[in-house]
This record gives sequence, structure tokens and C-alpha cells, in this order.
Amino acid sequence: MQRFCLALDLKDDPELIAEYEQWHAKGKGWPEVRQNDLKAGILDLQIYRTANRMFMILDTDDEFTFAKKAQLDANNPYVQEWERLMWTFQQPLPWANEGEKWVRMDKIFQFDT
Repeated sequence: MQRFCLALDLKDDPELIAEYEQWHAKGKGWPEVRQNDLKAGILDLQIYRTANRMFMILDTDDEFTFAKKAQLDANNPYVQEWERLMWTFQQPLPWANEGEKWVRMDKIFQFDT
């Protein structure tokens, strides 16, 4: 299993943030998008928020790559429509590359066992 952590900002508007959270409430996500994620090798996906900053945890199988995920996403009209809809609520991090949404985070600490 692999784990990836990513960050993205929401537009700093309480009404937009509330609507974004409604789209992510249990049972509200699009099943076609979930199936695409499963096909890409995503085993679990969690999103946390503080103010307008979001943090995503992706747990994936060992064969998962972001290139494979991007290819599946590009060929799935439901994912494309979902991403267009979500972008109405989201904004790139100040240091994101052109066209980059979720930015991968570097692990800087872990308990020694």
C-alpha cells in the first residue's frame, strides 16, 4: 500500500465552503467518480478542512501512479464534469504549478518505532 497527502484551497467564501461540503456529504458523491478512483487503485480517500485549506489522504494499491489516474480521469466524462464543478469552489495554492490543483505534500516527520 502507498499513502499520498495532498493540499488544496477552497475559495474563502463561507457559502461556497458550505456548498462544497454538501457535495462531499455521505451519499452525495457521484458513483462514477468513485468507480474511476477504485479503477485507478485508490483504496481510501479522506479530505479534511481547516478554514479554506484542505488536506487529502490517498491510500492506494502498490500499482497506483498519478499518471495512470490522470489518464483514467481524462477519459471519463463524469470525472471531467465533477472536476469542472469542484473548480467553482476551489483555488490553487499560491505555490502550485500552472494547471495544478491538489499539490502533493512531503512527509517531514514520522514516529520512530
